[in-house]
Amino acid sequence: MTPKPPPARLYHVPMTDPAFQAMSVEEYLRSEETSPYKREYVGGFVYSLHGQAGVSQPHSLISMNIAGTLFPQARRQGCRLHLADMRLHVNSTIVYPDVMLVCGQDIPHPLYETAPCLLVEVLSPSTAANDRVGKYAMYTGLPGLQTYLIVEQTQRRVYEYQRAGDEWRLREVAGAGEVGVPCLDLSLSLDDVYAGVLEPQ
Repeated sequence: MTPKPPPARLYHVPMTDPAFQAMSVEEYLRSEETSPYKREYVGGFVYSLHGQAGVSQPHSLISMNIAGTLFPQARRQGCRLHLADMRLHVNSTIVYPDVMLVCGQDIPHPLYETAPCLLVEVLSPSTAANDRVGKYAMYTGLPGLQTYLIVEQTQRRVYEYQRAGDEWRLREVAGAGEVGVPCLDLSLSLDDVYAGVLEPQ
């Protein structure tokens, strides 16, 4: 049976895009290693990210600030911290989170992770709908995920989703303050997140 393409409203990929093609997970992973541009895998279909001409400087700096702040504690605890280039495999989907932290898990595969405890997406105009809707639904379905952070890049504002039993609680932190990273038993301040990008008002 031919797999059904994912909803365009979630992934913003024209169905006429010649790069939008069906293939198996194995074919995707094999060909992704030699692909000249990043591609993500959704419901049996591959779509390219070559239309996104890199990220903005604020996006890059914010991602690096978050990873750099978390890295010393992550290394001490034996966790794996990834920045932008490591894949996350969830059911029939493979994507590239901006920041991904994995603790207490063996490496499932050399090309992807499956059980993060923290995921971070920095909002861009082209990805905001995905991050707020499509990826939120997918990420919060992961049984081991504790925290999902959605980070604005044009204002000091972070949307913090924390697992509370079987529910997810949203807290919006703006201007100043901290968000929690329970799997490292620390907090991440907005000053850490936006250092060199947006100063407090």
